[in-house]
Amino acid sequence: MSNWRQHYNEARCTAEEAVRVIRSGDRVFMTGNCSVPKVVLRALVGRAPTLDNVEIVQVLAVGDSEYVKPEMQGHLRVNTMFISENVRQAVHDGLADFTPVFLSEIPGLFRNQMPIDVALIHVSPPDDHGFCSLGIEVGLTKTAAEVAKVIIAEVNPRMPRTLGDSFIHVSKLTRVVEVDYALPEIRPEQPSPIQQAIGKHVASLIEDGSTLQTGIGGIPDAVLNYLTDKKNLGIHTELFAEGVVDLVNLGVINNEAKTLHPGKIIAGFVLGTQRVYDFINDNPIVELHPTEYVNDPFRISLNDRMVSINSAIEVDLTGQVCADSIGHRFYSGVGGQVDFIRGAAHSKGGKPIIALPSTAKHDTVSRIVWQLQPGAGVVTSRNDVHFVVTEFGIAYLHGKTIRERVRALIDVAHPKFREELEAKASELGYLPATFVGAK
Repeated sequence: MSNWRQHYNEARCTAEEAVRVIRSGDRVFMTGNCSVPKVVLRALVGRAPTLDNVEIVQVLAVGDSEYVKPEMQGHLRVNTMFISENVRQAVHDGLADFTPVFLSEIPGLFRNQMPIDVALIHVSPPDDHGFCSLGIEVGLTKTAAEVAKVIIAEVNPRMPRTLGDSFIHVSKLTRVVEVDYALPEIRPEQPSPIQQAIGKHVASLIEDGSTLQTGIGGIPDAVLNYLTDKKNLGIHTELFAEGVVDLVNLGVINNEAKTLHPGKIIAGFVLGTQRVYDFINDNPIVELHPTEYVNDPFRISLNDRMVSINSAIEVDLTGQVCADSIGHRFYSGVGGQVDFIRGAAHSKGGKPIIALPSTAKHDTVSRIVWQLQPGAGVVTSRNDVHFVVTEFGIAYLHGKTIRERVRALIDVAHPKFREELEAKASELGYLPATFVGAK
């Protein structure tokens, strides 16, 4: 390791030179989220016509979709384990593949079932000891880089140096492509009135001293907005986002009551703005770790008062949660929802929460349904569900009978659909006829 500078200089090359190590038939892992190595990816797209049957394995990716265009067929083919917006149409058109899998189990696939030939990663410049930080995406990238035969690294001075189990030594890098561009930013949404109402209900379930898993979007942002009067909150989450910074600055999140990694924010990856990237840069209270650690349900459960907050596309009257498809049409993926729901469920004082608006399509479609759409996948089983929250309130389902579940879920459905849901529930035998319309 003492001559790492020599190795670094010898590995330096252009992106076009770097991708020449990729061969036909290779399986290529591409780091994702806002860390997509876009210069190397662009070079790979340029080389694609000379390659056959290269598989690109990814999860969530932010950026353009040139690498899934129809002309890439036979040359590059994406296999995504979470469908992001830039590849969704390609999946629907059969131009890309989708592999459903729990986020916590993807690293095991890389180690055993899906060996990685080449890893495309995006890192900070090396420190004085020759270690680069994997920056804003450690979750899956750390493991993929450990098992890959070849590593192509974009080295970017604008990549934050995140701490934790987040480093790779220069000696492991096969090719180094120096770049200098700003990372993509995901700006927080302004929560709608409905999202604000949901956020207020969810916040009412969060006690002082809780540890939170939350994501990005209007509902998570609304929840965080209603936590300013809480004390001693902590974070253990796959995704670290913008609203957390505000609560840290207010002293609401101090991580002091955490029973696992007290004093530390634990995450797998970061999505946000430059403000977030600046906050996490070399910040000792923030640690990023591989997904097999962060999303391990047993490890999650070691956080007392663990609260997981996840979303859904629809929930049926027995509590089955669909979160990855709209009927037969795959939309996203399982992600870490089940990992964190099970972790929170086994935590001392933990609370697994599913939060969703009661309707879709301008109040024309209920998202509390008597049955899931044909083809819809069950991401979280009825046996795992505890709390379901809409803008109309909180339904607690765990340990409840089907009749009690149906009643609770109808009560948080939009009022315009409650009568229809009651009639269907009675027809199915979930509610005796004498209960229809009763409270």
